Amino acid sequence: MPDRLVPATLAFRDDGTLVSPAYGDIYHSAAGAIAQANHVFVAGNGLPARWQQRRTFTIVETGFGIGCNFLATWAAWRDDPARCERLHFVSVEKHPFSREDLRRAAAHIVANTTISANVDALADAWPPLVPGLHRLEFDAGRVVLTLVFGDALERLPTLVARADAFYLDGFAPSKNADLWSIDVFRALARMADEHATFATYSSSGVVKRALDEAGFAYRKVDGFAGKRAMLVGDYAPRWRMRRHEPPRAWPNAATRRALVIGAGVAGCAVVERLAARGWNVTLIERHERIASEASGNPAGVFHPLMTRDDNVASRLTRAGFLYALARWRALEAGGHAFARSTHGMVHLAESADDFARMRDAFDALGAPSDYATLLDTDAARAYLNLPVAHGGLLFPHGGAVWPAALADAQCAAAGDRVHRLTRTEVARLERNGDEWHALDAHGRTLAQAPVVVLANAGDAVRLAGLRHVALQPVRGQLTLLPAASASPLPCPAIGDGYAVPLDDGTLLIGATFEPDDVDPAIRVAGHAENLERVRRLLPGLIGDVPALDTLRGRVAFRWVAGDRLPLIGPLADEAQAVANARALSGAKARDLPRMPGLYGAFGYGSRGLVWAALGAELIASQLDGEPWPIERELAEAVDPARFLIRALRARQVSAAD
Repeated sequence: MPDRLVPATLAFRDDGTLVSPAYGDIYHSAAGAIAQANHVFVAGNGLPARWQQRRTFTIVETGFGIGCNFLATWAAWRDDPARCERLHFVSVEKHPFSREDLRRAAAHIVANTTISANVDALADAWPPLVPGLHRLEFDAGRVVLTLVFGDALERLPTLVARADAFYLDGFAPSKNADLWSIDVFRALARMADEHATFATYSSSGVVKRALDEAGFAYRKVDGFAGKRAMLVGDYAPRWRMRRHEPPRAWPNAATRRALVIGAGVAGCAVVERLAARGWNVTLIERHERIASEASGNPAGVFHPLMTRDDNVASRLTRAGFLYALARWRALEAGGHAFARSTHGMVHLAESADDFARMRDAFDALGAPSDYATLLDTDAARAYLNLPVAHGGLLFPHGGAVWPAALADAQCAAAGDRVHRLTRTEVARLERNGDEWHALDAHGRTLAQAPVVVLANAGDAVRLAGLRHVALQPVRGQLTLLPAASASPLPCPAIGDGYAVPLDDGTLLIGATFEPDDVDPAIRVAGHAENLERVRRLLPGLIGDVPALDTLRGRVAFRWVAGDRLPLIGPLADEAQAVANARALSGAKARDLPRMPGLYGAFGYGSRGLVWAALGAELIASQLDGEPWPIERELAEAVDPARFLIRALRARQVSAAD
């Protein structure tokens, strides 16, 4: 079952101080929220001096509240001419405010006009109240806020980050003991850099004991607004406390050069995310133009997945859906608009039992209306203005995207940092010294860099020489119906098949699902199958249709792994792992040897639009040693080495292989 969020309640004391009715405690001092944040947390961690001249600086906070500490830190960063290049702020919040309550509360507290503008930016970017990690970017991506919605006891151990500073906030230990427990402090210690600092307004004995046991050294200093004492200190363990160190930047990341092979939506997303961090990228594509294979379809549908148990696929798809929306809005705000629908999308149930499953999933998540709405049959019929057999789910921010236009926008955003090599086929990869060389069929070097990201679908397995990754091709044929053959459809609809209205009045329907079929020819049978599916889905949508052999269509191939999850992240050194198979039989992902600088972003199947931006952000974060945008469990679920790990655990490989 998912961790259903319970939003915070907006309430004030008579003196205007924001208070939590649930915990019976205040969110900030009556002497001023921003002043308190600056005294306790910013100055308490030696900021801004400690972030100066740094490429990145990461702060981890317990208890976001209305964001006063983040807003004060953001303002201090802006005011510092020697600031770090990128500021990461990671904050856990069990009871987040709604967007409007956040805006009202912050506006009530923040009088500084500069910070007030930041409040509006924060509220505008505020995500739907659903569990998980939510990455928001400000100031052209140089300030990155990762909100972690959920219980700190459960969420902190799942985070992957190297923290330079900790803001230990939250309600008083006497009001919310869980947030000050030793388990929370141990989770923080696992993320601490060698020189990490902390600050907290509390000086209670409970907090001191937890800090000491987790390896933090503390000292008392003057508190805020007459408070006698607060605690500051640093991570100074007296013994080795962790098996795995928090992540660092890839050793050769300083050169900031990479090759990306494959220029579909997956590869172009990687280009954009790396370029945003100052990387220079060579994009290699075997076709004449980018987005020529599956990404060349006229449109693709875009929506999250909801299940009652909120399984890995659901959580990953939710994270990808929300992150992609944020990235796309940033592209559009930066002048790189692309074609996508804006009227939502309806996912119709295929049967009464299917609708019951949708209802159970919707109820379990407690999804807010800005994420999903459950429609009964009558409501679905009214929304689509067409007969339907069953109700379904309305995703107000779902819809259809034109993949090639998205790929173009991503490359345009990269600007001069991307160099395109089209009509260029990579025959093999070879590592010489610290650089990978992409070679043609004659052994000539096409391009070279310390880092390579394979985003070329099924061919990635061949190029990387992966023996323990099996991808299956799935043929998908779509059909284009002339406007005269269909009733108007206000938004895309999906179920067992999909229907997408295009701008020119054409109706796109599809798609067939034919595993291990690599025939590129359009088939009449494929058109017939698509028509049958959509007629069941929306009985009144399609009218008279021209002869099937006259219909336009397109065939593309999706590549899927056996578990239907993508392959994202560093690729395993299979030869070294096999040579040490006995020692690695109980290995975890962090124990496995990796090919230096070789990453994958492939196997996206039919969910490339949902997963591509998130996958690109994960790879960029891994390369630069930044906080990951998803939990470790999700990252390990998409780790390309997962199949090798399973084989090692099952003792299905040996040095003899």
